Amino acid sequence: MSERIIAACDGASKGNPGPAAWAWVIADAQGTPERWEAGPLGRATNNVAELTALEQLLGATDPAVPIEVRMDSQYAMNAVTKWLPGWKRNGWKTAAGKPVANQELVARIDALLTGRPVEFRYVPAHQVDGDHLNAIADQAASDAATAQLPAGTSHGASVLPVPAPRPEPAQGKPRAARSGKAAAGGSARGTKTLRAKFAGRCVCGQSYAAGESIAKNAKGWGHPACRDLAAQA
Repeated sequence: MSERIIAACDGASKGNPGPAAWAWVIADAQGTPERWEAGPLGRATNNVAELTALEQLLGATDPAVPIEVRMDSQYAMNAVTKWLPGWKRNGWKTAAGKPVANQELVARIDALLTGRPVEFRYVPAHQVDGDHLNAIADQAASDAATAQLPAGTSHGASVLPVPAPRPEPAQGKPRAARSGKAAAGGSARGTKTLRAKFAGRCVCGQSYAAGESIAKNAKGWGHPACRDLAAQA
């Protein structure tokens, strides 16, 4: 039996919501990928895809073996490591008194995590020199979202998904300051984020600290991963 599992999981949604899929990849102790799986979800949000990827990974691995889970979704990671205890104490309500989004998925993951040695590791997505397991899971999820077909080792795949090349970061472009906050990526539109100048509270009900990455949503400013929550609130 392995002493430790190293894995990454990711989700994708082409439109958010749109055609979506989940994927995971498991490596040996040296970090060499050994097997992977991906599955379609029909039409779903990115957050649902990210949570489903984690659920599928936990369900496919031995709960008695410690596992390191690499993820690029701050929403999914925070949901099960930071926010979950408060949600349960509040009767599956956020600090703002609203129903927790994706409650059934989060509850199933909670059951899979109970009594299990799990180490979560956040890895930024789409980096030139980023985590190789995350890059494979990202590509597998993207491919499955487009094709809406399952794929992976158990489906006879003999090769790993090849991550698309990442563009080199632009050089010499100044970062602008917006709304009294120092920029950490330019505009807050799309996938861009800023560094919060002051602490605040996200639409998910959790606080963010000064210096933490935040993004504009329909309700104001909050965690970049919680844009979907703002739309649902």
